[in-house]
Amino acid sequence: MDGPIKVAVIYYSATGITYQMAVAAAEAAGEAGAEVRLRKVRELAPDEAIRSNSGWEAHRLQTQEVEEAEPDDLSWADVVIFGSPTRYGMIAAQLKQFIDTTGPLWANGALADKVYAAFTSTATSHGGQESTLLSLLTVFYHWGGVVVTPGYTDASQFVAGNPYGASHTSNNGEIPPDSVALGASALTARRAVRIGAALKKGLAAG
Repeated sequence: MDGPIKVAVIYYSATGITYQMAVAAAEAAGEAGAEVRLRKVRELAPDEAIRSNSGWEAHRLQTQEVEEAEPDDLSWADVVIFGSPTRYGMIAAQLKQFIDTTGPLWANGALADKVYAAFTSTATSHGGQESTLLSLLTVFYHWGGVVVTPGYTDASQFVAGNPYGASHTSNNGEIPPDSVALGASALTARRAVRIGAALKKGLAAG
Protein backbone atom coordinates (compact mmCIF):
# COMPACT_ATOMS: atom_id res chain seq x y z
CA MET A 1 0.00 0.00 0.00
CA ASP A 2 1.57 3.26 -1.15
CA GLY A 3 1.22 6.31 1.08
CA PRO A 4 -1.33 7.10 3.76
CA ILE A 5 -5.00 6.27 3.46
CA LYS A 6 -6.93 9.14 1.82
CA VAL A 7 -10.07 10.44 3.53
CA ALA A 8 -12.60 12.93 2.20
CA VAL A 9 -14.98 14.43 4.78
CA ILE A 10 -17.79 16.01 2.77
CA TYR A 11 -20.58 17.86 4.54
CA TYR A 12 -23.35 20.43 4.40
CA SER A 13 -23.99 22.77 7.30
CA ALA A 14 -26.20 25.85 7.51
CA THR A 15 -25.42 27.25 10.95
CA GLY A 16 -22.32 25.27 11.87
CA ILE A 17 -23.57 22.31 13.91
CA THR A 18 -22.77 19.69 11.28
CA TYR A 19 -19.58 21.55 10.38
CA GLN A 20 -18.26 21.06 13.93
CA MET A 21 -18.89 17.33 13.62
CA ALA A 22 -17.12 17.32 10.25
CA VAL A 23 -14.08 18.98 11.79
CA ALA A 24 -14.02 16.38 14.58
CA ALA A 25 -14.15 13.58 12.01
CA ALA A 26 -11.43 15.16 9.88
CA GLU A 27 -9.13 15.74 12.86
CA ALA A 28 -9.58 12.17 14.09
CA ALA A 29 -8.84 10.79 10.63
CA GLY A 30 -5.68 12.90 10.47
CA GLU A 31 -4.59 11.74 13.90
CA ALA A 32 -5.10 8.15 12.72
CA GLY A 33 -2.53 8.77 9.99
CA ALA A 34 -4.77 9.63 7.05
CA GLU A 35 -4.36 12.35 4.45
CA VAL A 36 -7.58 14.34 4.77
CA ARG A 37 -9.66 16.65 2.62
CA LEU A 38 -12.42 18.59 4.40
CA ARG A 39 -14.96 19.79 1.86
CA LYS A 40 -18.33 21.53 2.01
CA VAL A 41 -20.93 21.09 -0.71
CA ARG A 42 -22.20 24.07 -2.66
CA GLU A 43 -24.90 26.18 -1.04
CA LEU A 44 -28.18 26.26 -2.97
CA ALA A 45 -30.24 28.60 -0.78
CA PRO A 46 -30.78 32.16 -2.02
CA ASP A 47 -28.82 34.96 -0.39
CA GLU A 48 -31.95 36.54 1.08
CA ALA A 49 -32.77 33.34 2.95
CA ILE A 50 -29.24 33.12 4.36
CA ARG A 51 -29.21 36.79 5.37
CA SER A 52 -32.52 36.34 7.20
CA ASN A 53 -30.81 34.01 9.70
CA SER A 54 -27.88 35.57 11.56
CA GLY A 55 -26.41 32.19 12.45
CA TRP A 56 -26.57 31.03 8.84
CA GLU A 57 -24.94 34.19 7.53
CA ALA A 58 -22.24 34.09 10.22
CA HIS A 59 -21.40 30.47 9.46
CA ARG A 60 -21.16 31.15 5.74
CA LEU A 61 -18.59 33.87 6.44
CA GLN A 62 -16.75 31.68 8.96
CA THR A 63 -16.27 28.84 6.48
CA GLN A 64 -15.78 30.78 3.26
CA GLU A 65 -12.23 29.43 3.01
CA VAL A 66 -13.38 25.79 3.12
CA GLU A 67 -13.13 24.37 -0.39
CA GLU A 68 -16.26 23.11 -2.13
CA ALA A 69 -16.51 19.42 -2.87
CA GLU A 70 -15.94 18.17 -6.40
CA PRO A 71 -16.44 14.68 -7.87
CA ASP A 72 -12.64 14.41 -7.96
CA ASP A 73 -12.64 14.30 -4.17
CA LEU A 74 -14.54 11.02 -4.36
CA SER A 75 -12.19 9.60 -7.00
CA TRP A 76 -9.20 10.57 -4.88
CA ALA A 77 -10.42 9.15 -1.59
CA ASP A 78 -10.16 5.65 -0.19
CA VAL A 79 -12.61 6.61 2.57
CA VAL A 80 -15.51 9.06 2.29
CA ILE A 81 -17.41 10.37 5.31
CA PHE A 82 -20.56 12.35 4.60
CA GLY A 83 -22.33 14.70 7.00
CA SER A 84 -25.69 16.40 6.68
CA PRO A 85 -28.37 17.92 8.88
CA THR A 86 -31.76 16.27 8.64
CA ARG A 87 -34.47 17.67 6.40
CA TYR A 88 -37.77 15.87 6.98
CA GLY A 89 -35.89 12.70 7.87
CA MET A 90 -33.66 12.89 4.80
CA ILE A 91 -30.38 14.56 3.88
CA ALA A 92 -30.28 18.24 2.95
CA ALA A 93 -30.89 19.15 -0.69
CA GLN A 94 -27.39 20.61 -0.94
CA LEU A 95 -25.74 17.26 -0.23
CA LYS A 96 -28.25 15.39 -2.38
CA GLN A 97 -27.45 17.67 -5.30
CA PHE A 98 -23.76 16.85 -4.96
CA ILE A 99 -24.49 13.13 -4.79
CA ASP A 100 -26.63 13.46 -7.92
CA THR A 101 -23.55 14.63 -9.86
CA THR A 102 -21.75 11.34 -9.29
CA GLY A 103 -23.45 9.35 -12.06
CA PRO A 104 -20.41 9.20 -14.35
CA LEU A 105 -18.18 7.99 -11.51
CA TRP A 106 -20.74 5.37 -10.50
CA ALA A 107 -21.17 4.18 -14.10
CA ASN A 108 -17.41 3.66 -14.36
CA GLY A 109 -17.23 1.75 -11.08
CA ALA A 110 -15.06 4.48 -9.55
CA LEU A 111 -17.13 4.64 -6.36
CA ALA A 112 -17.02 0.92 -5.60
CA ASP A 113 -14.73 -0.75 -3.05
CA LYS A 114 -14.30 2.39 -0.97
CA VAL A 115 -15.24 2.77 2.69
CA TYR A 116 -18.17 5.07 3.50
CA ALA A 117 -19.52 6.43 6.77
CA ALA A 118 -21.89 9.21 7.85
CA PHE A 119 -23.01 11.61 10.56
CA THR A 120 -25.99 13.92 11.04
CA SER A 121 -27.66 16.49 13.28
CA THR A 122 -31.25 17.51 13.99
CA ALA A 123 -32.92 20.50 15.56
CA THR A 124 -35.13 18.38 17.83
CA SER A 125 -35.15 14.97 19.48
CA HIS A 126 -36.52 12.21 17.24
CA GLY A 127 -36.00 14.55 14.31
CA GLY A 128 -35.06 11.86 11.80
CA GLN A 129 -31.45 11.11 12.67
CA GLU A 130 -31.65 7.39 11.99
CA SER A 131 -33.67 7.71 8.78
CA THR A 132 -31.24 10.33 7.47
CA LEU A 133 -28.26 8.09 8.13
CA LEU A 134 -29.99 5.09 6.63
CA SER A 135 -30.81 7.08 3.50
CA LEU A 136 -27.11 7.83 3.10
CA LEU A 137 -26.19 4.20 3.66
CA THR A 138 -28.57 3.26 0.84
CA VAL A 139 -26.54 5.45 -1.52
CA PHE A 140 -23.38 3.65 -0.47
CA TYR A 141 -24.96 0.28 -1.21
CA HIS A 142 -25.80 1.45 -4.74
CA TRP A 143 -22.19 2.52 -5.20
CA GLY A 144 -20.84 -0.86 -4.12
CA GLY A 145 -19.16 0.67 -1.11
CA VAL A 146 -18.15 -0.86 2.21
CA VAL A 147 -20.26 0.73 4.94
CA VAL A 148 -18.64 1.43 8.31
CA THR A 149 -20.65 2.58 11.32
CA PRO A 150 -19.65 3.27 14.92
CA GLY A 151 -21.98 0.49 16.10
CA TYR A 152 -21.59 -0.24 19.79
CA THR A 153 -17.86 -0.79 19.48
CA ASP A 154 -16.92 1.58 22.29
CA ALA A 155 -18.41 2.19 25.72
CA SER A 156 -19.17 5.79 24.70
CA GLN A 157 -21.64 4.51 22.14
CA PHE A 158 -23.93 3.28 24.89
CA VAL A 159 -24.26 6.94 25.84
CA ALA A 160 -24.48 8.25 22.27
CA GLY A 161 -27.02 5.56 21.44
CA ASN A 162 -26.87 5.68 17.65
CA PRO A 163 -25.18 2.69 16.00
CA TYR A 164 -25.71 3.97 12.43
CA GLY A 165 -23.45 7.02 12.65
CA ALA A 166 -22.64 10.02 14.82
CA SER A 167 -25.59 12.30 15.57
CA HIS A 168 -26.50 15.33 17.63
CA THR A 169 -29.64 17.21 18.71
CA SER A 170 -29.03 20.97 18.62
CA ASN A 171 -32.31 22.37 20.03
CA ASN A 172 -32.82 24.50 16.92
CA GLY A 173 -29.14 25.34 16.67
CA GLU A 174 -28.78 26.54 20.25
CA ILE A 175 -26.72 23.60 21.54
CA PRO A 176 -23.38 22.91 19.83
CA PRO A 177 -22.15 19.33 19.54
CA ASP A 178 -21.03 18.07 22.93
CA SER A 179 -18.24 15.64 23.77
CA VAL A 180 -20.56 12.70 23.12
CA ALA A 181 -21.44 13.79 19.58
CA LEU A 182 -17.91 14.86 18.74
CA GLY A 183 -16.56 11.65 20.24
CA ALA A 184 -18.94 9.60 18.08
CA SER A 185 -17.80 11.56 15.02
CA ALA A 186 -14.18 10.83 15.87
CA LEU A 187 -14.89 7.16 16.56
CA THR A 188 -16.65 6.82 13.22
CA ALA A 189 -13.67 8.36 11.44
CA ARG A 190 -11.09 6.21 13.23
CA ARG A 191 -12.99 3.03 12.39
CA ALA A 192 -13.38 4.12 8.78
CA VAL A 193 -9.65 4.81 8.48
CA ARG A 194 -8.66 1.51 10.09
CA ILE A 195 -11.02 -0.57 7.97
CA GLY A 196 -10.24 1.45 4.85
CA ALA A 197 -6.53 0.83 5.30
CA ALA A 198 -7.10 -2.89 5.76
CA LEU A 199 -9.35 -3.02 2.69
CA LYS A 200 -6.87 -1.12 0.54
CA LYS A 201 -4.05 -3.41 1.64
CA GLY A 202 -6.15 -6.48 0.90
CA LEU A 203 -7.17 -5.24 -2.54
CA ALA A 204 -3.56 -4.42 -3.38
CA ALA A 205 -2.44 -7.89 -2.28
CA GLY A 206 -5.28 -9.62 -4.09
